[in-house]
Amino acid sequence: MSNNKFKDVFVVDDDKVFHFIIQKLFKNNNIDVKPSFYLNGLEAIETIREKLHLGINMPDLILLDINMPIMDGWQFLDEFRKTRTTNTTATGQTIIYLVSSSNSVSDLNKAKDYQDQIKDYFFKPMTLDDLKKIF
Repeated sequence: MSNNKFKDVFVVDDDKVFHFIIQKLFKNNNIDVKPSFYLNGLEAIETIREKLHLGINMPDLILLDINMPIMDGWQFLDEFRKTRTTNTTATGQTIIYLVSSSNSVSDLNKAKDYQDQIKDYFFKPMTLDDLKKIF
């Protein structure tokens, strides 16, 4: 799986164990990415805005948790949408996958409200099969 279409990958999740696991999955399966890790949506959206201000492309891929402190996944998606629509220099297509331990019906239904932004919804822990669907 070393042929990687994603160069700039954001992992937005407050769970550092998940950060470790996802790095191991990438490394052990020859997925050649060096992800940037963020502990909440606000850190990630600020980085995206800074990149756009500097004329740097949007991330190619975002693995986004829902339940996080400061700014959760839903708030991040709202801000991401605003950032994309208000910034004329935003280039490239960012693919977003929700990755959550939540299997609540309300979260699954709410995800449908964002289907224009998210490609799929994965449950933690992510598996190699999940990654194969992405990469």
